Amino acid sequence: MPASGAALVDQIIRSKRKTIAIIVHQDGKVIVRAPLRAPERMIHAFIESKSAWINEKKLQSAQRATPAPRKFAENEKFLLLGREIPLRLAQSQRAALSLDESGFCLAAKAQTRAKVVFEQWYKARAAQVLAERVNFFAKQHGFQYQKIHISSARTRWGSCSSRGTLSFTWRLVMAPLDVVDYVVLHELAHLKIKNHSPVFWAEVARLMPDYKRQREWLKKNGQRLTLEVEA
Repeated sequence: MPASGAALVDQIIRSKRKTIAIIVHQDGKVIVRAPLRAPERMIHAFIESKSAWINEKKLQSAQRATPAPRKFAENEKFLLLGREIPLRLAQSQRAALSLDESGFCLAAKAQTRAKVVFEQWYKARAAQVLAERVNFFAKQHGFQYQKIHISSARTRWGSCSSRGTLSFTWRLVMAPLDVVDYVVLHELAHLKIKNHSPVFWAEVARLMPDYKRQREWLKKNGQRLTLEVEA
């Protein structure tokens, strides 16, 4: 492939399709899907003809991925179970961070280390929420798991080890509860089926018939589940 084409595309996948297609993912990765017998020169020419479009899409992806620093200021919004919750500062508060009906309350003395404080709070809440949801669905559907682990993964929402340990990123607790439930059920299904075969997705559909809606929500909004950018 010419140097210009190689710089534009990350992977070419051939299949029994009839046309050439270019997909630019949210992370900026560019995938070309082409017919099995399509000549290399035809694929290269198609990529070159779409170079301006590809570069524009990659630029848009990069702009979305660029984190805007948090200020942890008065009335700044933070996600919790899909809701945007405002922050206020308190001059005299023993706890570094608390949550009540009016929103998050951050002790002014903790503002310089607010990111760490928020992350610790989210981890504790995630451990509570995810334990409740895992136990609820495991009992409902007869799943047996080993233990639950809360991670700090940035892009992986959950995983299931060969020994039955279920891991979830604390960031997941920022998502709506039905999305949390989708990830929980996804990982519980892996206790029975270790791959992502059609049989696996049929099991997920049995557990949550509308799972595609939650999966799509994660694809579109997953980058918001972070303390790195303003939600």
